[in-house]
Amino acid sequence: MPKEQFKFHTGFRVRWMECDAQGIAFNGAYLTYLEVAQAEYYRNLGIPIYHIPRSGYFDLAVVKATIEFKAPARVDQLVEAYIGVSRIGRRSLTMQLELYPAGAARLLTAIEAVYAGFDAASGTSRPVPDAFRQVLEHFEQTGLPLPLAQFPELARACAVDENR
Repeated sequence: MPKEQFKFHTGFRVRWMECDAQGIAFNGAYLTYLEVAQAEYYRNLGIPIYHIPRSGYFDLAVVKATIEFKAPARVDQLVEAYIGVSRIGRRSLTMQLELYPAGAARLLTAIEAVYAGFDAASGTSRPVPDAFRQVLEHFEQTGLPLPLAQFPELARACAVDENR
């Protein structure tokens, strides 16, 4: 999709450790790029995605990732990562990520990732909580984060306890 349709983007630099001997980002690095962009997307919404699973509120597990390589990312290249939630189902959500050279319109890579709601204690899937859904849907429609104070249970789960 055109990058202008994404409500969020972040940037990073391709590091040498992510590249092969020719200085091209190797395929496994792209899932790291997805993880970095996803974390920044949720951080932008006030959701510390790595902390809320400890609260027992909700967790996500990748169940499918599709990567389309269009052009190589190269060592020391500045890359813009455009990311958004394209679908929210009852027990899963789909994120789209597109990578571009900084300041350019040429698509490097597109990734679609499906995440299932997950309960680590039981090892089973679980529904996407309504508050989490509302926060994501609002952001994807407006580009504006909702105050988490409107969702007390989600807000409590997002309270980061640095002593843990």
